[in-house]
Amino acid sequence: MGTTASAAPLPVPLEGVHGNGMADSKQSLSVSSFQTVNIHSSKAKSIITNKVAPVVITYNCRQEFQIHDDLLRTNYKVGRISDTMPEHYLVQGSYFMVQDVYSKADVVNTTASHGAPNFRQVKEDFPVFGMGQPSLNGFRQVLQRMQSQGHEEVIFFCVREEPVVFLHLEDNFVPYTPRRKENLHENLHDLGRDQSVDSLELIIRKELHDFAKLGENVFYVYNDIEHFKDEPQKVAILCEEDIQVTEEVFKRPVFTMPSYSYHRLPLPTEGAPLEQNFDAFVKVLKENPSLSLLQDPPRPLPALIFSCQVGVGRTNLGMILGTLVLKMTLFFHYRTKDEAETKPLFQIIKTLVSKLPEGQTVMEEVDHAIAICSDMHDIKEAIYENKKKLEGIGEDYQFQVGDAVECLVFDLYPLAFACSFSRWLCANAWIYRLLARMNISELRAPADLVSDEYLSPDVLSTVKEMKVANFRRVPKMPIYGMAQPTSEAITSVLSYLSDEKRRHGRVLWVNLQEELVLEGNGEIFCPREPTCLDQHIPVPMMKSCRTLQEIFNQHKSSIQGLEYRRAPLIDCCSPHEQDFDRFLDAMKSTLAEDSTSAFVFNCSNGKGRSTTAMVIATLTLWHFNGFPEFADDEIVSVPDAKYTKGEFEVVMQLVRLLPDGHRVKREVDMALDSVSETMTPMHYHLREIIICTYRQIKTVKCEADGQRLLLRSLQYLERYMYLILFNSYLHLEKKESWQRPFSVWMQQVALRAGVYEILNRLGFSEFENPQDSPLSTLRHRWQRQTYVSLPFRGDFF
Repeated sequence: MGTTASAAPLPVPLEGVHGNGMADSKQSLSVSSFQTVNIHSSKAKSIITNKVAPVVITYNCRQEFQIHDDLLRTNYKVGRISDTMPEHYLVQGSYFMVQDVYSKADVVNTTASHGAPNFRQVKEDFPVFGMGQPSLNGFRQVLQRMQSQGHEEVIFFCVREEPVVFLHLEDNFVPYTPRRKENLHENLHDLGRDQSVDSLELIIRKELHDFAKLGENVFYVYNDIEHFKDEPQKVAILCEEDIQVTEEVFKRPVFTMPSYSYHRLPLPTEGAPLEQNFDAFVKVLKENPSLSLLQDPPRPLPALIFSCQVGVGRTNLGMILGTLVLKMTLFFHYRTKDEAETKPLFQIIKTLVSKLPEGQTVMEEVDHAIAICSDMHDIKEAIYENKKKLEGIGEDYQFQVGDAVECLVFDLYPLAFACSFSRWLCANAWIYRLLARMNISELRAPADLVSDEYLSPDVLSTVKEMKVANFRRVPKMPIYGMAQPTSEAITSVLSYLSDEKRRHGRVLWVNLQEELVLEGNGEIFCPREPTCLDQHIPVPMMKSCRTLQEIFNQHKSSIQGLEYRRAPLIDCCSPHEQDFDRFLDAMKSTLAEDSTSAFVFNCSNGKGRSTTAMVIATLTLWHFNGFPEFADDEIVSVPDAKYTKGEFEVVMQLVRLLPDGHRVKREVDMALDSVSETMTPMHYHLREIIICTYRQIKTVKCEADGQRLLLRSLQYLERYMYLILFNSYLHLEKKESWQRPFSVWMQQVALRAGVYEILNRLGFSEFENPQDSPLSTLRHRWQRQTYVSLPFRGDFF
């Protein structure tokens, strides 16, 4: 063992620290050099090195401690708020510890009298309470108040998703939270992605304790972030017991209050909670005997307390959920109209109410729960106010999920919640569709018209002959696809279809574009910014400007057998269940008029959406007229051959589930091959593009591009699986002439078989765990569909 001693205190500098005012966070410890450890010069007298860890003997010889390897490996960093403030260690290498709640946040002044800011009870004497973040002593005061009011049972919910630690100040423990230097008023909401918030709090406590050991048993915190008077403040931390985490503060009362329970239910500060949040809430309800409908005699209702930082947004949502549950327990159904001003319903709410079982009753229950919880925050009012500011989409979404939660309570409470909210919502997947189509028509933005000539390159070289880009036909079938045609091109195509060779007396023409399309001066134009159909669009100087409907109406007057329909599809995505219904109904009615009818589909460029519709038409005609003979599967020895054939694990799981699944998939593959046969120059095959897109993820340089490609590959995969499902439906329902629509079949048959559960964990399990990405779920995948599409109004079909 070697010893290095000094007769006088020696400064031990921080490596890489510069006194340059507004300090960026800097690394203060190095694994390789013990001299980078920040031991104050008045403490270090001797440093004894050995194989275990360096030993520090303080200058006054009163303390001896070791700096362990795990401390060195942490790579702690330092920083400061401004030039005039001291430099100190940063939590998680980036964050400053700020007092959680300041006095101005207590709008109703209840901290002193009740123990917590913004403490309140739901109207009509429901035992549901809400409050902001209390200190340890404040929380004890809250519980004492509950007991004095005669509440025998108390269930406490902390609904915060951000980490909170409580520091020992005098005779109390006061809450502090880590904040970014750029916005000291805003909590962190993205620290717990890889671990639970409770685990993160333990890590922060360990950090704070280490910081104190390296800095004379004190750490710097901030109480006044408005004026920074006398900031930062020193807080003494002598041991880990001087720091408490949320669980310690809120769970320990179970030892002194037998009927008390604590639950952490992290809710997002914006938007709607995730399904697993509701599952956790329902789990608490299931396990509580006081909330059971089977109890005899009935017990008194428990007191439900919800708490977030200031006791407003998330607390209010929790109070609404708690109120709905207690109302159901009491068999209380509020039916009368609210006397307040009646606001017009959003279209999405009207649709939701019309489709939910007992939808009007459900909405009235939610409205009443919102009303009696609205002392500090009215969710409905917030929607309308924010709608005026064009920022109401997040709150709108939150409100609609609240309706769905009420329906869950309404449906499943008598069954003691035998089904989780996640499974219930998956079983009602149409709600995901509804939320994904949230009305964003209030958005207004300048829109520039761009000629489709620049957006639809003529890869198949058909403009010269047919006047339209990428015109093609499915071999030996009256099914055609192309890019968006002009009026001149429509004339050319109709002449081609009715000539002596083809003689199609009836033509069903389906436009698949969801974008706004106009023809001006003989060219097709599309807006390239989010807009809506009734918005005034600055049109270039044109001698003529017509909509597609006007163009086809003109052609109908001269061609009696022409039928034009608009069936908007989202680019790259699978058609919705109702889209398949519309395609099949349109083809059935057309074939009933003329069995030799031609079917024409166009999208913007003639690739993705046109191909999908052509495959649907091909499968449908095969079921009407009989399937051709298929050649044996080719043996392909190329990279990813298994996947270019669509044999992904999740696809094969679906194939095993479906009756005669392998045959059903093989027929879809043959239809894809037939449609794609003439598309070789476009390098596009609807099945093969799945793996090609996924493989591109490895080549991108930023995470956003990787997420975009992952979403796109999952959308292609889902589209392929929906085609397989549709073909299975055509087989199974053929004997009834497809009287039951595909959308109904999916709900009544495929749902019970577990199809939506498969789609709700969609991914490439051969290469990664699908659960690692939110895009594997229906909610996130379908919601993201609208990010790249333009809204529209009206019934196009």
